Amino acid sequence: MAGHTDQADPAARRLPFPAPGGVRARQPAAPAADEAERRDRPARADRQRTGPGAGSRSRVLQRRDRAPTDGGRLELFDVQPEMLAKARRKLDRAGCRNVGFHSGDAGEGLPFAARTFDVAFLAAVIGEVPDAAACVRALAGVLRPGGVLVFFEGFLDPDRFSVARLRALAEPEGFAFLDTDGDRWRDFVRFTRLG
Repeated sequence: MAGHTDQADPAARRLPFPAPGGVRARQPAAPAADEAERRDRPARADRQRTGPGAGSRSRVLQRRDRAPTDGGRLELFDVQPEMLAKARRKLDRAGCRNVGFHSGDAGEGLPFAARTFDVAFLAAVIGEVPDAAACVRALAGVLRPGGVLVFFEGFLDPDRFSVARLRALAEPEGFAFLDTDGDRWRDFVRFTRLG
């Protein structure tokens, strides 16, 4: 597939998204999902993260946005209020601001206005949503035209969705496939919101 790296050559593993200036850098040992989330948004952006868990990756992401001139927000949405409480504690301890916390079932809709976000990120969560199609439909509604939907899927996750299955979910809802990248352990799959 376009964007996939040669998995036989470890030196060919790359970050899932272009670095500034369009240069692709080697994949770091640190969680690649954090890098993907940061690289795939404009300097000032409103982000939505479905299924953030305890918020570890969200803390890294939002720490970069503490400058008062940024104005961008991060809105976390999870079915488990206790996970949101853990995320809130981590983000508060890290001094992260401009973060909202919302609980509910992503398959039943999202509590955000239409065309609110520049980026929506789901890390190993779409396979756990009972109505994945409704979740993607809801994400289509809250992303601005040209916004990016990013899926991170680990190969060892028993609920993992393949690239083909993600395309079958996203494309009928008004998303265009951008690319996929990863290595033998994970995939990053990006779509853009059409018009």
